[in-house]
Amino acid sequence: MKDVILIIDNGTQSIRAMTFDVRGNLINKVQVNIEPYFSIKPGWAEQEPEYFWGKLCQACRQLMQKTIDSEMNISAVGLTSQRSTLVNVDRHGRPLRPAIHWLDQRRIKPKRVVNPMSNLAFKLVKMDQAVTFAYANCESNWIQENQPEIWERTHKYLFLSGYLTYMLTGEFVDSVGCQVGYVPFDFKNFCWAKQGHLNRKIFPMEMEKLPKLVPQTEIMGEITEEASRAIGIPQGTPVIAAAADKACEILGTGSITPDIACLSFGTTCTTSVLTERYVEVIPFIPLYPSAIPNTYNTEIQIFRGFWMVNWFKMEFGHPEIALAQELNVVPETLFDEMIDDIPPGSMGLFLQPYWTPGVKVPGPEAKGAIIGFGDVHTRAHIYRAILEGLAYALREGTEKTVQRTKVPLKSIRISGGGSQSDRAMQITADIFNLPAERPKLYETSGLGAAVDCAVGLGWYSNFAEAVTEMTGVSKVFEPHKDSSAQYEELYKRVYKKMYKNLKHLYHEIKDITGYPEL
Repeated sequence: MKDVILIIDNGTQSIRAMTFDVRGNLINKVQVNIEPYFSIKPGWAEQEPEYFWGKLCQACRQLMQKTIDSEMNISAVGLTSQRSTLVNVDRHGRPLRPAIHWLDQRRIKPKRVVNPMSNLAFKLVKMDQAVTFAYANCESNWIQENQPEIWERTHKYLFLSGYLTYMLTGEFVDSVGCQVGYVPFDFKNFCWAKQGHLNRKIFPMEMEKLPKLVPQTEIMGEITEEASRAIGIPQGTPVIAAAADKACEILGTGSITPDIACLSFGTTCTTSVLTERYVEVIPFIPLYPSAIPNTYNTEIQIFRGFWMVNWFKMEFGHPEIALAQELNVVPETLFDEMIDDIPPGSMGLFLQPYWTPGVKVPGPEAKGAIIGFGDVHTRAHIYRAILEGLAYALREGTEKTVQRTKVPLKSIRISGGGSQSDRAMQITADIFNLPAERPKLYETSGLGAAVDCAVGLGWYSNFAEAVTEMTGVSKVFEPHKDSSAQYEELYKRVYKKMYKNLKHLYHEIKDITGYPEL
């Protein structure tokens, strides 16, 4: 019998069940699309936890149907999922309310959460807004303030990964690598924060409501009899701790040294490196646990990222949508063809991709901007400017990271839906002036979780060996010398100055309109 690992990847748009062999080859895959969330109030995003579980069961059963006649032995199950989606359950694991989705925008009224001296210190380093923002956006703070009866009945407060792990194993446990969100976690020491830690003040809660944490690669439990009936996976199969989807994505690309940056071209764009040292790229913005035990992922986000391609499609791309249906291709293919004749720099059109601002990068007052319009510009120029603007912003974030890690980059690896665009890959290579590498497998989150399981099973003695054998690069986009030289000038002389020169106007806009609220 052939030993395989079964990976469950609960993303934002779909749930995938996949099997991988010892060399990281994807053997079988089933993808079940999901409704990410429903909204009963403006800005709210919720989903029933049982809905996620039901779709997970559907994906696993369909996958097992594919493998029922094959000579395969499922050696372990690994789970990776979307980050920062939270579930309140009672002592029997039954959800007490809908899960608050990571895209939820509800907030409570900010208040001072530290003493006056600490507050002054935060103001001096310009991080008082970040602390206030975190407190106001913390989901558990909202529940305690608005639904105290739910909080009182809450036995465990879990990320979606922890809830799904309970449904698989019957244990209230979660992986250290899944702890990303507004919870009292000590990101430096990979454990729940002890008394006196700042995160205990910003995210106050009874610590007994939190699950036991298990390091990556270790066994969290076994598939229960009840779960086995629901998903078709044999009872007793070990469930091994992996990590959150972004962390697994980095591991699945093989980016395990700080001289390789991993760029994620997804709904949220990120730039990250894996490091053994805890060095905050932005002061007081934590590093997250990586998929490798006792290491960290730096991360700078562009919150709307490649969502902007969908925004362009909905607002400007109706001709391509109609033609794509006739040709049976995705509209993005036609958008890419549309920019073939547009030169680097989009003939002076610049886009600053801050459609949704961050806490500190660039700042909570930021807005998106497009400047440099002339009568020569078309929809195609706007589309190329989106791809260039995202690459500029990711380069800026990557430069901040390199300044802190002191490790120069030798290449960038790109994953996510946008990585399938050759034009986006080439533009990024040219703007970074570095080789842009596309991983051998699109399902990098699933592959990263499989690497965790393979090391946990002892198939490989360490991560370097596992990554060498299981991951790889399918295509390298070398920077074009002339394009890179032009982008260098545009980046330094124009893009880098845009936010600084527009920032005071963003403040004026907020003062007048009240948007965006902090």
